[in-house]
Amino acid sequence: MIRSMTGFAQSESGTSQGVLLWELRSVNNRYLEVQLRLPELFRPIENDVRQLAAARLGRGRVEASLSLRNPQGQPAGSQLNLVLARQIISHAQTIADELKNPAALSPLELLRWPGVLEQEEQDLSTLLPLALAGFESALADLDAARGREGARIEEMFERRLAEIETCVATVVGRLPTVLTRIRERLAERIASLGIPADSERLEQEIALLAQKLDVSEELDRLTAHIAEFRSNLRSGAPVGRRLDFLVQELNREANTLGSKSADAETTRLAVDIKVLIEQIREQVQNVE
Repeated sequence: MIRSMTGFAQSESGTSQGVLLWELRSVNNRYLEVQLRLPELFRPIENDVRQLAAARLGRGRVEASLSLRNPQGQPAGSQLNLVLARQIISHAQTIADELKNPAALSPLELLRWPGVLEQEEQDLSTLLPLALAGFESALADLDAARGREGARIEEMFERRLAEIETCVATVVGRLPTVLTRIRERLAERIASLGIPADSERLEQEIALLAQKLDVSEELDRLTAHIAEFRSNLRSGAPVGRRLDFLVQELNREANTLGSKSADAETTRLAVDIKVLIEQIREQVQNVE
């Protein structure tokens, strides 16, 4: 079963110091990229979080955010270092006196200054293991969500592949009719010239033209690529890159089929195949 690279999950863990809330979002990406937003006191677990994600996920850009909220639902408390704030204000005023038309010091800018807001002391010995456990829980839910989305994508792939096979079978069934029409058109052109036809030369020309317009190899390769596509779907491994390559090969054969087409119906079927391949390609971009 294939897996999608898109999904969402979250987990909450109650502690004596508040509620730990993890939120995970993932979208398609060429490689695995983990973007973390952690409160400063949880920085010690950053490497562990990345290793857990790498062990479970193959590809995708994952945004993971952690917050610690007190029982009332507010962010974990912090204390204002008023002494430091006053020193900064004093220094800012000294500099302002030396400048012309200085910009006013914004309270929000002051609060962002390192050390002005101090986080309340937390017991990291219990918080950090709980945060890691919460991340593992959210990660498992994210992986399951990606698996469910992958199952839906796989069903779509199977439907589109079956439609392509129907088009290919129709083209194969039309080959004798197309060859007959080529023979008839060539005979009509010779007859319109009012000259006797050399049957041997006519057969040679028909053979050369039939060889030039022969699409059996393209149809065989389309069928082989479809079989390989299905084999990859059932491999159970991350196959997004391989499927992307196979889509390119399918599209190449469909283009050649259209360019060699000798009648309108085959051209229409070639266009239908290209549309179906494009629908597959759009979803392949989301496959892990």
